[in-house]
Amino acid sequence: MKPSTNSLVARLKRLAVPAGAIAAILFGTSFLIGRNAAQAAAAAAPPTPLTPSTIAPLVSLNDAVEAVASHVMPAVVNVYVTSKVNQSDQDAQNGGGSGGMSPQDLPPEFRQFFFGFGNPQGRQQQPQFEQAIGSGFIISPDGYIVTNHHVVNDATRVEVMLHDKRVFPAKVVGVDKLDDLAVIKIDATDLPTVQWGNSNNLKAGETVLAFGSPFGSLQFSVTRGIVSAVNRGVNPSGNARAPHDFIQTDAAINPGNSGGPLVDAYGRVVGIDTFIYTSDGTFAGAGFAIPSDMAEHYASEIIKTGKVVHGYLGMSIEDVTPEMASFFKVPTASGAVVGQVEPDSPASRAGVKQGDVVRTFDGNPVKDSSDLQVDSSESAPGTPVTLGILRDGQPMTIHATLGQYQGNGEEAENGGAGSAQHVQLGISVQNLTPELRQQFNVPTNIEGVVIQSVRSGSAADSVGLAPGNVILQVDRHPVTSPQEFENQMQSIPAGQNVLLLVWSQGSTGYVVVEPNSTAPGNQ
Repeated sequence: MKPSTNSLVARLKRLAVPAGAIAAILFGTSFLIGRNAAQAAAAAAPPTPLTPSTIAPLVSLNDAVEAVASHVMPAVVNVYVTSKVNQSDQDAQNGGGSGGMSPQDLPPEFRQFFFGFGNPQGRQQQPQFEQAIGSGFIISPDGYIVTNHHVVNDATRVEVMLHDKRVFPAKVVGVDKLDDLAVIKIDATDLPTVQWGNSNNLKAGETVLAFGSPFGSLQFSVTRGIVSAVNRGVNPSGNARAPHDFIQTDAAINPGNSGGPLVDAYGRVVGIDTFIYTSDGTFAGAGFAIPSDMAEHYASEIIKTGKVVHGYLGMSIEDVTPEMASFFKVPTASGAVVGQVEPDSPASRAGVKQGDVVRTFDGNPVKDSSDLQVDSSESAPGTPVTLGILRDGQPMTIHATLGQYQGNGEEAENGGAGSAQHVQLGISVQNLTPELRQQFNVPTNIEGVVIQSVRSGSAADSVGLAPGNVILQVDRHPVTSPQEFENQMQSIPAGQNVLLLVWSQGSTGYVVVEPNSTAPGNQ
């Protein structure tokens, strides 16, 4: 470009600055004037009339919700329970749907209704008993009612108030503690009922209504929300054998709602309100319900026999995560990996081994551990079943016969002086001595090295490893001494993920640790 041309461009740029500024000022002024004029015009304009056509969608929604509520509400009941105080069960019984809250977490005016601790008349209650209120729903005209086990747990007296305010004594027909279900019965006829729906058809975003008596005093309430998620793998009981396959909803559930129905747009029961996740004891947007397909099956069994008998394989299982898939030579992150096989159990006798990945149950795909847990639990003891597994990437078929679950805790695998420290993981380990077994309640058949300390912020800390955990394997190789642990760790290339088999508080499972990383892992 010629020098004269460059000079022209420079002069134009210098002129463009004030010209641009003037344009901005003029534009800003006109914008403000126009905006003020528009605001003044809007203020002067009359409000939009509420004509039938403008509010028709809301009216239609209101009509639909009112129709469903009026159809379901007559079959919803309040369940009044006098029960023995059992300190070990108190959190579950008090909260149920409350996430283990204490009476002090409730507003003072509500404490007397749900927990039975308040007493405005100043009378002393007998210390060995307490009163509580839950919810339930009628499933037969002759008085069978479904509720939660934790509502009637240790009950010495149960009463039911119907929607028409009639009160009946009730008897507990049977309970299923594993799934937190109970059936009670009152002596009455021609009662209004609700029908079971199909929870397998639920989809996230679907409208649902939750019924019950929040805080005990707000009787026969209904809330509306959506299905936030299905097949939510949460385990409020902490029992590894309990199916954890819940419906999550944002329809408000609070203490006292436990046992109430969660219904779909057709008024059919698709779930049983059971518990919430909360930091303060009240609903915070995440409520959980037992799926109706599971509840209907077990309720029917209770009515027929007075109890529920669960099938049992005798192994601890967990989901196959994307991080685990390559270790077990699984093409996709699906199935249930076996963390532990109980001695002399149906799984052990059939030849199932630790590290097997169960992909099918009687020909049906197993998406995750919850799938397998529900399939085996809902099958009758003595039933022959076929498991499709991958063992080190090789497909195998295993035939087993289900045993009967007795409700006992499951344990799993011995130990020896010395210690070792691993900087990359941020842990130190030592031999599992008799004293440490006693301190951490480690069964005598567990063999490995016990974690002595975990450095805050380390890779081990980020995946939840803690002192007292016992490491049984490193990359699927058994370790029974700190030296064996160190040898196995040294054989792994620097920076490569490590697969550990860990015993913790009665259960065994795999965890993938990324050395020198504080990113959350899977356990």
